[in-house]
Amino acid sequence: MKPSSHAFTLIELLVVIAIIAILAAILFPVFAQAREKARETVCISNARQIGLQVRMYVADYDEVMPIFYAYNSQPPSGTPGHKGIELLILPYGKSTELFRCPSDLGGPAVSDPDYGCPGRTTYHSCYGSSYRFSKGSFSVVSGESSQNNYLYSWTRMVSDASFALPAETRMMRDEMFPFFTEAKYGYVPDYFRQWHVRGGGVIFVDGHAKFTVASGAFDAQVVCPGGERSGDTNPDTGEMYYWGCD
Repeated sequence: MKPSSHAFTLIELLVVIAIIAILAAILFPVFAQAREKARETVCISNARQIGLQVRMYVADYDEVMPIFYAYNSQPPSGTPGHKGIELLILPYGKSTELFRCPSDLGGPAVSDPDYGCPGRTTYHSCYGSSYRFSKGSFSVVSGESSQNNYLYSWTRMVSDASFALPAETRMMRDEMFPFFTEAKYGYVPDYFRQWHVRGGGVIFVDGHAKFTVASGAFDAQVVCPGGERSGDTNPDTGEMYYWGCD
């Protein structure tokens, strides 16, 4: 006699599929959260190491902060002639990959023909860094410092002695924060793309770093050497100090 075999009925198959679907619905968000948390950890770790590089540079250059550059894309990162703070402090870290946040998804600015690098996909690959170095915390040199490929025509040297509140002063941050959908930060409608889900990393002048998850906390951070806070209004310009020093 042949042994009898049992095949799944349609109801049994549907039950199995339903169980798998339920487990997937439960586990996939957990996996996504774990992956995002890992990216946050790597990003803030990179920021801390970059902060240490800045501190080593300052120690070697009579406590004077490096020269400010930002968003220079002509020529883009990795090509002769490119200028960026990351290149000034590179000898203290040896790796340009340290300046790449794993959540760096680029943004509309990268594809801009005048200020970006069409064909490149991340801030790191275009500008050299996924992290924004705050203008207020670095030295501006006339005819040398530049942003968006334009030279500055004024000079302001910044040293350790310039900072009223170094432990509270933002020196560097992730380029994108999820709350930059607020128009006051200048990223919408033209330049925003979400990177992290919760917030972004911030490194302070004294070298410590933390993950900032709310616009209120971001605005409360000191952004100018004199102790002015990012979200406060500059009476001379009527704008937040964020605009003058970030």
